[in-house]
Amino acid sequence: MLRAEGLTKRYGEVEALAGLELEVRPGEVYCLLGPNGAGKSTTMNLFLGFAAPTAGRAWVCGLDVQHHLIESKRHLAYIPEQVHLYPHLSGAENLEYFAGLGGSAVSGPEVAALLERVGLPAAAHHRRSGEYSKGMRQKVGLALAVAKRARALLLDEPTSGLDPRASFEFSRLVRSMCDEGVAVLMATHDLFRARDLANRIGIMSAGRLVWEGGSGDLAGEDLERVYLEHVRRAAEEAAA
Repeated sequence: MLRAEGLTKRYGEVEALAGLELEVRPGEVYCLLGPNGAGKSTTMNLFLGFAAPTAGRAWVCGLDVQHHLIESKRHLAYIPEQVHLYPHLSGAENLEYFAGLGGSAVSGPEVAALLERVGLPAAAHHRRSGEYSKGMRQKVGLALAVAKRARALLLDEPTSGLDPRASFEFSRLVRSMCDEGVAVLMATHDLFRARDLANRIGIMSAGRLVWEGGSGDLAGEDLERVYLEHVRRAAEEAAA
C-alpha cells in the first residue's frame, strides 16, 4: 500500500530525509518514532505530495506520487495532530461537506452511521464543532477517512494531547480500519501507544531510519531503551 524507495529530501544544505526504505502492507499499522526533526513529518509530506523528493520515490497503492499526484491522493486519508473543522458547522455538517469535496458524497442516515461507527455520541452529531474536544474532532476525521474508503491512512501525532481513554478509543478505531485492510502509517512520540497498536515500529533520527522491528518483540521498557540508544547514537554520528 505504502512504499518508500531511497526516499530523500534536502532543503539546501539540510538533509531532512536520507534514503528511506519503508513498506506498509494492507491491514498493518507501522509507527514511526523519533524526536522532533527526525524526518517523520517530512516522510508524511512526501507521501502526500506536499513536497517533491530530492531523490527516490514514494509509492501509494502502486502509484508513484510524484507522477500520479491526484490519483494517489484518492487512496489516502490524512489526519494531522489538529483536525481543523469549521467551528460554526456541526460534526455532521463538516463530514457531509468535506466528504463531498473529496468526491465521496454522503448525507442523512449515512452521515449518522459513519459518526456512530467512530464513536461520536449521537447528541454531538448536530452540535457546533467549535464545542468539540480534540478527541471528538479526531473522530470526525476518522469518519471522513471511512467515507472516502481510503486504502491508506497517514496519522501525524494523532494521540498527542488526548487523555488515556480518548487515546485508547482512537487506537481501537484505527485497528478496526486495519482489520478491513487499510494500511496505516503513524508518526508519534508515544512509545506506549506505538507498542500497543503497531505491527511494526521504526525509529528515526537525523533523517534516517535507524531501527526497525516488530512491536511484539519488545516490552515497554525494552522499546524505551532501544529508542534512547539508537537516537543517542544517531545524534552522535550526525555531530561527528
